[in-house]
Amino acid sequence: MDFDILNSKTQASLDEIRVRVAHALARHPLCRNVRFDIVSVPRTRRGGNWTVTLQSVEPRAVWEASEIVADIQDAYDLALAA
Repeated sequence: MDFDILNSKTQASLDEIRVRVAHALARHPLCRNVRFDIVSVPRTRRGGNWTVTLQSVEPRAVWEASEIVADIQDAYDLALAA
């Protein structure tokens, strides 16, 4: 079995990632008012090349918003601009 497929991330543009994060946060009742920005960063050892800066997060929503973002970061890789 090819296990690389399990570790591969889907390529997405900055706008696509922004939309996915917005929709995911909007589905959680505590995270609906979270404001965020997506930032491209140099590739890390874990393989990520983008991050999310969370803004205007009420204290009881911090954990949930962080978990939502972490799940999306595990699934998507920022596609290189052509």
